[in-house]
Amino acid sequence: MRAQSQTITGRVVRNDNKSVVANANVFLSNSSYGTATAFDGTFTLNNVKPGQYTFVVSHLGYADYIETILVSNEPIKLNIDLVPKSIVLRGVTITTKADWKRNFEQFKKEFIGTDDNAKYCEIMNPEILDFTYYQTQKVLLAQADKFLIVENKALGYRVKFLIDTFRSDGINNIIVFGGKRLFEELPGNKAQKKKWKISRDSSYYGSAMHFYRSLYQDKLFEEGFEMHRYVRYINQLRPPENVIMRNLDRFRLINRPDSFNKWVDLERQSKYSHEVLYPEPSFVSQVLHKTEMPGIFAFTFPDCMYIIYKKKQENTFYKDIYRPLNMPNYQTTVLTFINKENVILFDMNGIIVNGSPLYEGTWSKSRLSQLLPVDYQPDPDDGPAVKSMVLK
Repeated sequence: MRAQSQTITGRVVRNDNKSVVANANVFLSNSSYGTATAFDGTFTLNNVKPGQYTFVVSHLGYADYIETILVSNEPIKLNIDLVPKSIVLRGVTITTKADWKRNFEQFKKEFIGTDDNAKYCEIMNPEILDFTYYQTQKVLLAQADKFLIVENKALGYRVKFLIDTFRSDGINNIIVFGGKRLFEELPGNKAQKKKWKISRDSSYYGSAMHFYRSLYQDKLFEEGFEMHRYVRYINQLRPPENVIMRNLDRFRLINRPDSFNKWVDLERQSKYSHEVLYPEPSFVSQVLHKTEMPGIFAFTFPDCMYIIYKKKQENTFYKDIYRPLNMPNYQTTVLTFINKENVILFDMNGIIVNGSPLYEGTWSKSRLSQLLPVDYQPDPDDGPAVKSMVLK
């Protein structure tokens, strides 16, 4: 039985003189729960699913108010004091129109994605973006002072994104982006909404959100997942990625094809000299634990975790993802920790609450074009039909 939805109410005022703040953005990050404060500073968020959320209040001229809240069995009432802030002008990075356009095209590809959904995504206010590109490190940074608004006409959402971080590391092929985002339903006719529902379900099944929800419900096998312990050993004969990239650039520039090809061969080598995939699937009881926080679960494992989703085929080749010869081309993701605690904490919505691990493989492709709000729930009556369609 599902837990009952709850209501969040409150009032927003200035912290110094307690005057009300109207038209402030109030939302639960990564969800579709959002509103604006009324003339008297009050707000209401209705029908909020249980789980842990990042509660955000944002208004021009004030510091963002951010609080972690746990929605459970009782309504929540919040009194918010916003702190006024002086508007500080950012340092200006001088770039040409050609530089900005090139950086924007890279940002769009790596922020939104390159899948079929991405073709139907449009950034509505690209002019608010500022870019910094470090040529020698091949690092692109992006920032914005306002909501970046993206219309995803593949999934039927308008996504309002407050960017905290965007960093694209072209040497190590790592893209990190984060921030607060609010999902709003796009208007559409009956046929469009039906198409959006199919696309949303397709994005959901096999996703990280689907996996974590299946994990805490102990329904991995039923939902099509398997997880295996995975051990890898670094290839000591392969130079670090930054050394390889630096030499490729160098020998390309001075036109030394023999030396260049030598470094190309080194770049093509696997990062790992030896890999062990344990054949027996890991049991949920071996890796999942309850925590002292209600509704929060701890997922921990040694080495790496190898996640297989058997109801979809992978269509991208990943050089450094090991695949047994006898395994069909299932979608596969490798999880490794990037925090010192070696634990992933997540809630009942299937959302990580302590910083994401490193994803390699299928989930590493997930971008804004595939993102769903945390309150998204596929219709269980449509599940088998959608899943059979996805397999085609």
